[in-house]
Amino acid sequence: MHDLPRARLSLIAGAVLLSTGGAAIKLCGMTSWQVASFRSGVAALALLWLAPAPRRAYDWRALMAGAAYAATMILFVLGNKLTTAANTIFLQSTAPLYIALLSPWLLGEPTRRSDLAVMATMAIGLALFFVGEQPSLASAPEPMRGNLIAALDGVTWALTVMAVRWISRDPSASIGAMLVTGNALACLICLPLALPVAHATAADWAVIAYLGVFQIGAAYVLVSAGMRHLTALAGMLLLLLEPVLNPLWAGLIQGERPSNWSLLGGAIVLAATIGSGISSARSPDRRLPRRSPRTG
Repeated sequence: MHDLPRARLSLIAGAVLLSTGGAAIKLCGMTSWQVASFRSGVAALALLWLAPAPRRAYDWRALMAGAAYAATMILFVLGNKLTTAANTIFLQSTAPLYIALLSPWLLGEPTRRSDLAVMATMAIGLALFFVGEQPSLASAPEPMRGNLIAALDGVTWALTVMAVRWISRDPSASIGAMLVTGNALACLICLPLALPVAHATAADWAVIAYLGVFQIGAAYVLVSAGMRHLTALAGMLLLLLEPVLNPLWAGLIQGERPSNWSLLGGAIVLAATIGSGISSARSPDRRLPRRSPRTG
């Protein structure tokens, strides 16, 4: 029992680090492709050091799952540079909608009646992000285009979560290997568009180092440590700190304020996420693996 308070603190600390991604990405003066490439490159090295995986775990499964994760990492950065941090994280959080749609075909897991309610709620929340005119901000210059990218990020995040469940069926598989592979792929995919680097300041490189080492690497270690001692529901509820705090940091640092429609859509998405998590926790056979990584 004495491990539970420590596990909660570990998970909370990991969620707080993850939540700083949107504001930190916007703080960096580098281009989207440069941030995506260098952030993931540093993260891959940090994860190799902080959470080393067995060599045998770097196989075709880690490559396939890592490809979905790489796409998620890239789209998250691209979306953040164009729209508000709130819109990016809330639209990524619509992943349960796509999991419910795709898991019967990709994982052989049937859609339940309760999943249909979650899907309908998520779809309503998703649609609200595209209602009305969204003004451009200095930190969100193309909100509509960014929203579309962030919505696609929700699809790739769903594929990542399903890939984690798929490879976790094999006891010899390693989520750490998938994360390292995914970050390495993201770095290499974006690198041609990231070079040459001009006008990058020491502060920009400091932000990149923070994003790779702490916002991704240390956050994964803390979340993994906490989830070992908590139920899936308790872990899911604590991890909701990320989408709640993410817009707060951007509001404090960049002065961002999402539109009222976006705030309503985000609230609906969060409510549906909570409902989905409670439903999954009550059905152990459908529960996603506790080792599931978070992105952003």
